[in-house]
Amino acid sequence: MTQKIQKTISVVGHTAIDGLFDVENIAGLNESSPIIDYKEFHGGGAANIASAIAILGGKCQLISPVGADFTSSGYEEQLASVGVDLSLLYRFNDEKTAKAFVFTDKEHNQCSYFYWGASAKLRELEPPSVDFVHLATADPVFNSKIAKMTTFVSFDPGQDLVTYSTEHLTSILKNTNILFTNRHEIRRVSEMTGISFEQLQEMIDVIVVTYDAEGSRIFTSNEEHLIPVVPVTALDPTGAGDAYRAGFLLAYTRGHPLKTCGRIGATVASFAVQSIGCQTDLPTWDKMKTRFEKHFGKLD
Repeated sequence: MTQKIQKTISVVGHTAIDGLFDVENIAGLNESSPIIDYKEFHGGGAANIASAIAILGGKCQLISPVGADFTSSGYEEQLASVGVDLSLLYRFNDEKTAKAFVFTDKEHNQCSYFYWGASAKLRELEPPSVDFVHLATADPVFNSKIAKMTTFVSFDPGQDLVTYSTEHLTSILKNTNILFTNRHEIRRVSEMTGISFEQLQEMIDVIVVTYDAEGSRIFTSNEEHLIPVVPVTALDPTGAGDAYRAGFLLAYTRGHPLKTCGRIGATVASFAVQSIGCQTDLPTWDKMKTRFEKHFGKLD
């Protein structure tokens, strides 16, 4: 696949309002568990990534369906204030914006429920023409359409992987330049498609696999980079992956080496986890650079 790097990153996926619950334990079937605390934040994987890119100083546009409460909740004003281009949003005034309900126990284990709301309309829509797209968690049909139309594709199936058919997943992978997964998802991708990890390395220019507290690994067809986490006091793991992807992608479009891209991603993620909420304490490029250089040395 031919790489053509663009300055504007178009992010496809969910815009959501997150309900974050701290619980004693993740309840099993027919069980209940005390809720210690509850907070509501602006979230959704695509919106988290777009917001982080914009705050870092990058150019990005959000491609996402939203409901009437997108404006009334103050979410539209927030994203616009940090510089996210909202001109490609799909607005449905008779729908609610997607909602996420995330339950986190004391060991940072999580259980999530997601109400698609306006996001369910995505499969019926025709994608816009863009050059550099990141496919966050979103409808598989829409993602497969836009992947075929776009010059450069970054793909993160995330927790929506279970909604993909083998056909749609394989189609997107064939057009993917960068693949983001965690250690469990990469195994599932191979199981669903029958494509081994080694074969994926030959198909896809860059594969990034995250390993929670163990950091991440960046694979190409002939090299591998281990990226450690940037240690901070973590209060909320929600949104760390989105922040990592934002930092990685912006660094990539700016021409940094892959290892540096991973380190920048890890640095941005460290800000996301030290505060409650996915968009609460995202760094500017200068703020990120200061922490980066403290842990990794000079950033050229």
